Order: sequence, then structure tokens, then C-alpha cells
Amino acid sequence: MLIFVLTGFFGFSQKSTDKLKKEQDRLEKNISSTKNLLDKTKINTEATLNELKLIDNQVKYREELLLNFDNQIRGTELKIEQKNNQIQELQSKLIQLQKQYRKLVIYAYKKRSKEAKMMYIFSSSSYYEALKRKKYLEKIAEIKRKQRLIIFQSKKLIAKEKGELIQEKSYKEKVADKKRIEKQEILQDKEVQTKTLVRLKGVEQKLIAQIQKDEANKNKIKNQIDSAIANELAALEKKKKINSSDKLKASSKSKSGTGKSKTVTGDKKPKEVEKVTPVFVEPKELALNQGFETNKGRLPWPVSSGSITENFGKNVHPTVPNVFTNNNGVDISAAKGSQVRAVFEGEVSSVLSIAGAGKVVIIKHGNYRTVYSNLQESYVTVGSKITTKQSIGALMVQDGESLSVAHFEIHQVIGGTVNRMNPSLWITR
Repeated sequence: MLIFVLTGFFGFSQKSTDKLKKEQDRLEKNISSTKNLLDKTKINTEATLNELKLIDNQVKYREELLLNFDNQIRGTELKIEQKNNQIQELQSKLIQLQKQYRKLVIYAYKKRSKEAKMMYIFSSSSYYEALKRKKYLEKIAEIKRKQRLIIFQSKKLIAKEKGELIQEKSYKEKVADKKRIEKQEILQDKEVQTKTLVRLKGVEQKLIAQIQKDEANKNKIKNQIDSAIANELAALEKKKKINSSDKLKASSKSKSGTGKSKTVTGDKKPKEVEKVTPVFVEPKELALNQGFETNKGRLPWPVSSGSITENFGKNVHPTVPNVFTNNNGVDISAAKGSQVRAVFEGEVSSVLSIAGAGKVVIIKHGNYRTVYSNLQESYVTVGSKITTKQSIGALMVQDGESLSVAHFEIHQVIGGTVNRMNPSLWITR
């Protein structure tokens, strides 16, 4: 029983440790990606807002990693303590087993010869007592065999647990060393962050003017994207009405062919064709819609490597007090001119050219639309069939900027209503 309890506890503990290590890998990957982007900004001697946002991300990732290390250290300390307790219990149990086994060995030694066993059985006062004595001797032999096996297993388990205990202590020391290094890195990042913030504060009026310009561009882009999706839905609605009308005519011809046609008399009006809600109807589109929804939280990023520098919704400006920006999607800073890729298979429904946002590609996935803005050039056209991670264009390169920014949105179409979704909840972490 003790062995099963020990195995169950450490199985649960191992799952927790694996989860923390997986989170550590994710954070370290984010830190490495952001560091690579920051290295590219060093070419530019002038401080930029994107640089500050990247440094903010870097500090945040490092602080999360520090917390992760603390949790791993606490988890390791708990495991070490539990292992020590379990080893003591096992050793105590082993001592008891050895004592019991010693008694069995002494008894077996006294009854070691066949003649002694036979005499013990034949000295019984009755047949039933002799049978009981025979079974008793067999039971003693079986217990002896099992005790020997349990002692062997217990010794083996103790040796294994001691080995794992040494590994856990070594792992704890390594994590503690990483934690010390990470603390130094955070201090360095915060120092750079402060210097960048001071430089940007010196051009605050210029930043405010840029914010106003950017917000005006965002509204213009939003309106054009909304218009493109509305036009697409209107075309789909028109197509469905035509299909519905054709079916109605075909049905009327079929009925007139039977000689049982009906005439409309008086002021009765023919029934209006029922309005069709603009949703997908084809099996392929249905499959795309279901596939897109099923992959929520697992969609690839629209760029192979980058860092989210503006989140969905309302954002506090990092340098100008009491100023907020609004985002209909997410902005991802990436290497200059990076390739943009589709996050899921589908069909290109619109390709726009918008001043301030470059090329904009909209891809349809059933009742969902993904929007990719800030493209320098587009590799696709309306009607193109797209596969997951297929390159659809390259990001714009802005003068004076060391990085490019991908703007990414996800929309859900329900009837004639378009709902904007938070892309951060859909792409993989």
C-alpha cells in the first residue's frame, strides 16, 4: 500500500512540475524573440515607441519567469521534503519487515528437515489437526517468500528515491542560479526602459500628434474593412436570393407541367421570397467554420516570430499620461519586412489598398474573417484558396523604423452583424 501511495503522490507532483517547465520554456522563447527584436532596434539611434513597448514586454516576461522559478523552487523543496518523509517511512517499514523475516528464518531453520516437518504433522491428535498443521507450514513458506520479495522491492525503491532526491536538489540549485541571473537581467532592462522613456518624454508633443494621426488612420481602416465585409455579405445575400428565385421558378414550371396550374385572382399578391440570413451553407464552408472554432487558442501567429506590442481593445499609452488608444485587433512587432502568413485555411474575400495601412487582406473561414493589415505587398487575389501558414504578403517598412508592425484582426459574422474578437485568445501562446 505504501508503495502505491508514494507512486500516486509523485505522479501528481510530476504533472505540476512538467506544467511549470513548459511555461518556463514558453517564457524563455518569448524573451529570446523579444531580445532579437530589441537587438535590431539598436541600429536606430533614435528612441521609438515600439522599442519601449518591446522593453516593457521583456520586463514583463522576465518577471513572469522569475515567478515561475520561485514556484519551481517551492515545488522542488516540497518534493524533497515529501521524499525524505517517504524514505523514512520506507526505512521504518523495512526494519519491521526484516524483523518479521528474521523470525520466519529462525522458525524455518528449526523445521528445516523433512523429518522434523513430518514429525510435526504426525504428532497431531487427529487427521484434521494434521491437515491444519500441513497448511500452516505451507502458509509459513509462502509468507517467507513474499516477505523476501517485499524487502527486495523496498530496498530498490529506497535506492531509487534517494537517487531522485539528489537530482531534485541539483535541479533546485540550477533554478536558483537562473533566478539570480534573471534578476540581474531585469535590472538591466529596467535601466534601458528608464533611459528610453526619458528620451521619448522629450518629444511628447510629437508623440501626441502621431497618436492623433494613428487613431484617425485606424478609424479609416476600420470603416473600409467594415465596408468590404458588408459588400461581401450583400453579394452573398444577392446570390442566395437569385438561387432561391431560380428554385421557385423551377418548382412553378414543374407544377404547370402537371396541368394543375393555379391562377391568381382578385387583389391577392404572390408571397414574397423569404429573406435568407447571410450565413454559410456549403458543406466545405461549414467544415472551415467548425475547424476554425475548434482551433481557438491553437492558431499559429500571422508572423513566424514577433511580440504583441498593442493589445485588443483599450490600451494605456506607455509615455503620455491620461492618453488611451483603441485597437480592433492586435499589433505585432516583427523583423523589418517579415512575411505575413494565414493563420488558417480559407478563401481570400477581399484585398484592399488603404493609405496608412498599405495592403489589407481579408480571408474567409466559414462565418469567420481574419484581417491582415500593414502589408507592403500582397501575394494573393480575391478568390485565392489559402492553406494554413501560407505566405500572403510582406510587411511595410517605415522610414526611421528598425521593425515592422503586423496588424491582425478576427471577425465573426452572425447574420448581418460583425463581431470583433480578441485575437490573443485565438492564437497559440
